[in-house]
Amino acid sequence: MPPTQLHTIDLPTTKTKVFYRESGPPTGPVILLLHGFPSSSHQYRNLIPLLATKYHVIAPDLPGFGFTFPPQGFSHTFANLTTTILEFLDTLHIPNFSVYMFDYGAPIGLRIALQRPHAIQALISQNGNAYEAGLDPSFWAPVRALWTSDNGPEIRAQLAEKLLSYDATKWQYEEGTREGEVVAPEAYTLDYALLQRPGSVTTQLDLLWDYQRNVELYPQFQEYFRKSQVPLLAVWGRNDRIFGPDGAEAFRTDLPGAEVHLLEAGHFAAETETEEVGRLVGGFLDRVVK
Repeated sequence: MPPTQLHTIDLPTTKTKVFYRESGPPTGPVILLLHGFPSSSHQYRNLIPLLATKYHVIAPDLPGFGFTFPPQGFSHTFANLTTTILEFLDTLHIPNFSVYMFDYGAPIGLRIALQRPHAIQALISQNGNAYEAGLDPSFWAPVRALWTSDNGPEIRAQLAEKLLSYDATKWQYEEGTREGEVVAPEAYTLDYALLQRPGSVTTQLDLLWDYQRNVELYPQFQEYFRKSQVPLLAVWGRNDRIFGPDGAEAFRTDLPGAEVHLLEAGHFAAETETEEVGRLVGGFLDRVVK
């Protein structure tokens, strides 16, 4: 398997130092892997080698996650995260690509698609939501309560205790996995350790507050699907209690040709079903990307 290289690059406009993983043939079609909350490109450490046999794989850490460091005073919104990733792509001279989007990576990938529809060759959604039907009420109720509040310190502290604890981080990885399946503990332990850095809790709460702007964009994302008929693969942990399987099935509403696969897994399906996800993604891209 090709080695995975680790890089950092300084972006001249957003003044962000982006850490990213890269592997695969330099002239191969590009796959951009966008990670989710509360992880980093580390979540793709096992998937990258499976895709890099044919494809040029690029997996950045988003600003405020992993080892990407934005400038002081950076406002953590999904619009600004998207701007940073667009500058990252431009700095690496990547004009066309497929997007593998998970969790937070989905609204970023789809915001990119709205701005540069002709750059997108294909979309892979792994538990990356674009429909109200996919928002599990039990998880999103306290987040929606934040959205309808004054975003004050008391409700932010309550949400931090509920969603940013070690147990909550571990739960995201383990909930819904197949019986007997073991998640590597370094994954959620690393995520939690990075959440403890100064300013990280504020960053995450700011993004949870701003996530409502992604939901407001769902109609635009869906219109993009209808107009573009972009090739899309949804490979989804059916037992996800954050973004439920109805979110995967909903893609067919606007993309009748979408391929949907529900795996016996939870939110971090690629963590436990890595080989199956790699096989499905590789086969899909072989069919739709020339």
